[in-house]
Amino acid sequence: MFLNTYNPKLDAKGRFFLPAKFREELAEGLVVTMQQERCLAIYPKAVFERKAAEVLAAPGTVARNRAIQRMLASSASDETPDSQGRLTIPPKLREYASLDVELAVVGAIDRVEVWDKAAWEAYSAEQEAAFADINEEIFPL
Repeated sequence: MFLNTYNPKLDAKGRFFLPAKFREELAEGLVVTMQQERCLAIYPKAVFERKAAEVLAAPGTVARNRAIQRMLASSASDETPDSQGRLTIPPKLREYASLDVELAVVGAIDRVEVWDKAAWEAYSAEQEAAFADINEEIFPL
């Protein structure tokens, strides 16, 4: 399970250090792909494969299903952290998420999200205001 927020820096080669707490769960392989709100999702390979199977189970005759299949697969990249725990983000994905130097690496339970730090701070501040209402809606007493 991925929890907490970290703020590593992206180097000139498009690499950053994965938080040590995340490395073991990602050691068997990982997939980086686009996520909503202009961030990236890093899934353990096995979790991504389950998600892909769910997408494939949806009827291919429905345009929205084909669109999600295309967008998910065309942006996905199999990656392997180096021996120091650094992960390289492909240029296309860095551009999509507007990643520069300052990152927010966010544990999102079944995945890790990578955000531009300023974008994460703005999103987080906006969502905090509604968090109590959302929490009550999702987990009613």
